[in-house]
Amino acid sequence: MKPPHPGRSGNFACACVLHRGVIADSTRLSVLDRSSNRAGTSQPRALRDTVRFARQAEALGYHRFWVSEHHSVPGVAGTAPTVLTAAIAAATDRIRAGTGGVMLPNHRPLVVAEQFGVLESLHPGRIDMGLGRSLAFTGGIRRALGTSKDDAEGFGAQLAELLGYFTGEQDVHPNVHANPADGLRPAPFVLATGSGAETAAEAGLPVVVAPVRGEDEMLRVIGRYRERFRPSAWADRPYVVVSGTVAVADTDARARELLVPEAWAHAQARTRGVFPPLEPPERSDPAGMSPRERERFDEAMRGHIHGTEDTVGAALEGLVSRTGADEVLVTMSTFDREEMLDSYRRLARVAGLTAPAGQ
Repeated sequence: MKPPHPGRSGNFACACVLHRGVIADSTRLSVLDRSSNRAGTSQPRALRDTVRFARQAEALGYHRFWVSEHHSVPGVAGTAPTVLTAAIAAATDRIRAGTGGVMLPNHRPLVVAEQFGVLESLHPGRIDMGLGRSLAFTGGIRRALGTSKDDAEGFGAQLAELLGYFTGEQDVHPNVHANPADGLRPAPFVLATGSGAETAAEAGLPVVVAPVRGEDEMLRVIGRYRERFRPSAWADRPYVVVSGTVAVADTDARARELLVPEAWAHAQARTRGVFPPLEPPERSDPAGMSPRERERFDEAMRGHIHGTEDTVGAALEGLVSRTGADEVLVTMSTFDREEMLDSYRRLARVAGLTAPAGQ
């Protein structure tokens, strides 16, 4: 018998129905947090804030809470996603916890299977295994991790080996078992970077797609994924998660300001090679940027959903209608954590999330 469709653990009555009623009842709303560091605070504080944020997201009724993997980035404290997932799962009761994602080229499939086997054993039915093929940002970090640019090409084989440890079909290393993974079913997802969507379709896994190269390219990727999907022991039909940045505030202008700190950090990363801690918006004045920095800043500000509740509600309705997404994975970091949480509260209200009983 096939396991339930990914993420349908029965932990939430958390279907999303936006206030205009355009989004289907089955569309879910979830959170991705990168544990961004704020200027003037420590990275340990950023990690503790992420765990607290997960509890807040659970109380608001979000379906799942994912954390990411970054290495040697001053502005991001999230370096060990499976460790952080363990802390989040232990600190919450119902929300699904997982990774968005573990970058397989940086790890041995056996070790990843063991880690998720432990997580699923401790928190059965609540663990998501989001997996990606991205490599580290610089050559120095790749060397420190023992990887190279060629390692991303082996993602499909790594993924097959990893899943085989759970199904008992792993044949790369005979007589090797990933205890306690054998027979367990954390829900796997594949991030659609590079050829990730094709790999997800061939393996019969849910896919996570972001409009990195524009919506037209995202729609093309989703269409090809659905056409090529092969039912598997993990999922009997295509499952599309659309990921994007969403900011909600009392005015469109204020919502846009919430995006400025991360866009400025992105501009610094692309022009100076360092993704710094988030600064207040007033310290990220575009007028003081070099032409190259301004170009990168403007690039980082494009393509996001932001505005008042009415504006964002209409935009999300349109996005789900155009993509047929089963789920929307939201990410948004800004300097002021209270303003960030307020944005997520407003978004939960827009989506009509139903919080778990007792919350």
